[in-house]
Amino acid sequence: MKVKNYYPIKIMNALCWLVFLALLSAFQFTPCYSQMATNQEDESESTVVFLVRHAEKTSEKQDPGLTTDGKMRAMELARLLRSSGIEYVHSSDYIRTKETANPAAAILGLNTELYNPRDLEALAMNMKVKGGKHLVVGHSNTTPSLVAILGGDPHTPINEAAEYDRLYIVTINDDCGVNTILMRYGKAYEESTGH
Repeated sequence: MKVKNYYPIKIMNALCWLVFLALLSAFQFTPCYSQMATNQEDESESTVVFLVRHAEKTSEKQDPGLTTDGKMRAMELARLLRSSGIEYVHSSDYIRTKETANPAAAILGLNTELYNPRDLEALAMNMKVKGGKHLVVGHSNTTPSLVAILGGDPHTPINEAAEYDRLYIVTINDDCGVNTILMRYGKAYEESTGH
């Protein structure tokens, strides 16, 4: 019986966290962020949107739910965002997106608000008007599209078959424009093999 070594996964998760903290620290010391941190009025005008694709789904044809790996990823997302200050959680009305969003909503003490994935412009406008911090759970095609609608950089297209680990953080501020951070969470997507 072959025993898998999970230490490389733990090391990769630790490295991802270090990179995230470094990016966050660099972002905090930009002149615009310093201005936002010292000026409460500017801070209230900022909108921060965390965007993910739903976690791994089952092979059911009609509205699939999450696999065991997907449920683990949803829990990891909830743990990752538990201290983020998110005020709103948004999900499309599919089992896989709601099952991805609900653990984060529960740990944050929030309800999951449903949105129409065919009207991303309305969702973007709603979030900009409300301001604050939002989590949006979408799909391989809608998540990068929403990043772009918000004025962020969606990077390369998501591999629909196997890529579930992207976490975008889009920060919108009237004075500073739009900043995008792309990080990874949970079990890593291996681009070369597509797994």
